[in-house]
Amino acid sequence: MADAQHETNTTGKQPGRVVIMTAGGENPWVMINALAARFDDIVVLQEQPESKGLFLRRRARKLGWPMALGQLATMVASRFGKRFTRKRAHEILRLYGASATPDPRVPVRQILSINDNEAVAHIRQLAPGVVFLISCRMLKPAALAQIPCPVINFHAGINPRYRGLMGGYWARVSHDVGNFGATVHLVDEGVDTGSILYQSRQTPDPRDTMHTYPLLQTAASTDIAIAALDDALKGRLRPLDVAGPSQQWYHPPIWTWLWTGIRRDIW
Repeated sequence: MADAQHETNTTGKQPGRVVIMTAGGENPWVMINALAARFDDIVVLQEQPESKGLFLRRRARKLGWPMALGQLATMVASRFGKRFTRKRAHEILRLYGASATPDPRVPVRQILSINDNEAVAHIRQLAPGVVFLISCRMLKPAALAQIPCPVINFHAGINPRYRGLMGGYWARVSHDVGNFGATVHLVDEGVDTGSILYQSRQTPDPRDTMHTYPLLQTAASTDIAIAALDDALKGRLRPLDVAGPSQQWYHPPIWTWLWTGIRRDIW
């Protein structure tokens, strides 16, 4: 993990403006709160969540209706299990000294989508030194081209092996727990294909599920996000040369999720 030496101003925080783009939620706020504690000027642009109908149509065009419906069924069914993971979630937060409660001192501007003209206008007006993405839509090439500063993404998975979604889950399913972790990378036009800046690895607890994997990956990786943003603000980004197979993953369809859960206790 990264451990950079940081310059501070009179507030004890790093100078320079950081714009965070997210759809909100507990896991992103773990990261936002950690960044707000280290950087002097944080602004959050929070987009509206994507509708399930739009998600389903887009996924069906890419993978076909049977797979899309199977993935949606997993997303719906797994929500019922979230209540049983709250104890583990609180344990993770305590372990890393993290908070998922939104800090009212962090300014939040509501936007429809990170890809619309309003979002781009906000960014250009704010003139940040770096833009940070976490748990939001994929930034389209047209919007990315209009952002006049480095754009960095937090990905709950080890790139390039586990690009896309559910990186921690798929690492466990693939008997590859050594690659359970997170990546901070530059954003390009692909899906988690940008140059890697930092990575961190964790060991999931047997009690962890797809509800707590991202929380563990996020809470344990705030330091690498801080290091990457500090590098960007100081103009010293240094991408890593990470070799290995590259694959994009999605939500597991309901039949895969149930099979691995029942047979291998991986949920």
